Amino acid sequence: MSDIHQGGAVATSAPPASVDAGLAPGELAAKYGLAVSGARPGLFEYVRQLWSHRHFIMAFSSAKLTAQYSQAKLGQVWQVATPLLNALIYYLIFGLILGAGKGMEKDVYIPFLVTGIFVFTFTQSSVMAGVRAISGNLGLVRALHFPRASLPISFSIQQLQQLLFSMIVLVAIVMVSGSYPSASWLLVVPALLLQFVFNTGLALIMARAGAKTPDLAQLMPFVMRTWLYASGVMFSIPVMLKDKPQWIADILMYNPAAVYMDLIRFALIDGYGSENLPDHVWATGLGWALLLGIGGFVYFWKAEERYGRG
Repeated sequence: MSDIHQGGAVATSAPPASVDAGLAPGELAAKYGLAVSGARPGLFEYVRQLWSHRHFIMAFSSAKLTAQYSQAKLGQVWQVATPLLNALIYYLIFGLILGAGKGMEKDVYIPFLVTGIFVFTFTQSSVMAGVRAISGNLGLVRALHFPRASLPISFSIQQLQQLLFSMIVLVAIVMVSGSYPSASWLLVVPALLLQFVFNTGLALIMARAGAKTPDLAQLMPFVMRTWLYASGVMFSIPVMLKDKPQWIADILMYNPAAVYMDLIRFALIDGYGSENLPDHVWATGLGWALLLGIGGFVYFWKAEERYGRG
């Protein structure tokens, strides 16, 4: 704006019209190539970003696994000792005192129980780590830009690594009980892969829920304990429920934790035959993995831009 003096009169000229006048904020941002900070990318772009961060995911999971027992004198030994001690306690209470192993020989029940403990712990630990994946790492989430799904996925990989350590002891127990390596042992690989996909999807769901409701971490131990008792970890579901309505046994046998335990028991234990498995068990395991794996990933992705904000 300029002033022009002519004969004592003052004439004021209007400022030049801006080329951006009349544009809405969104239109201005689009014109100058601006984007919302932390905006959620498209689903396929999000997958691409996750793949580009694969080295970070693996390094983070390995570092967490190493640090988990860094203050303990026995260190990584606790990765195996913890589920073994749980199996020993359950065997004393449920196997010897309560007779939960009825219908099975001792050389079948012991690996049956230990396999159940190890496999269920894999899912339980993935869920508990997933609940705290975002809420327990807010400093990292707020300081760095990366796909937030990296955290629950990384924690699931950490639990898989821990299970693989435990499998060394599990194999030893199975062999001492009289079951030796055979072609059926190869079925452990696809069974664990399906369970890993299922666990990861469930961890993603719990990570989003835990980010919004941190108190969920206090509730989940009770939920997981109930799930453990309902999944046939310490007993055979068909044997224990033979005098109950069939639909109750079906619900418990087709729950995902029971499905993955039974698949690995069938693969490793000679005396645990297909008659102990529900119908279409592999299809059921695949269905649970796809449902939770894909559904959990999409559910987590939809809230990507809200993690760590307040």
